[in-house]
Amino acid sequence: MNWRQFLTPVSSIDTNQAKSYLADKNVDDVTILDVRQPKEYEAGHIPGAVLAPLPELTDCLDRIDRTKPVVVY
Repeated sequence: MNWRQFLTPVSSIDTNQAKSYLADKNVDDVTILDVRQPKEYEAGHIPGAVLAPLPELTDCLDRIDRTKPVVVY
């Protein structure tokens, strides 16, 4: 685990704020990270979301584009 991640500012937003934030974004403008389980993802997810189940998150860090904002749900 990279110690720098603990120094990165993080903001929490609610569902309505997330919808508003994503409304004017293109799928390529932001990384949407779905940390739920695969069956939950398969049942429905935000288009373009990257599946990275929370227990496996550290193994999926290379799939996150660090140059873009990241929305996690």
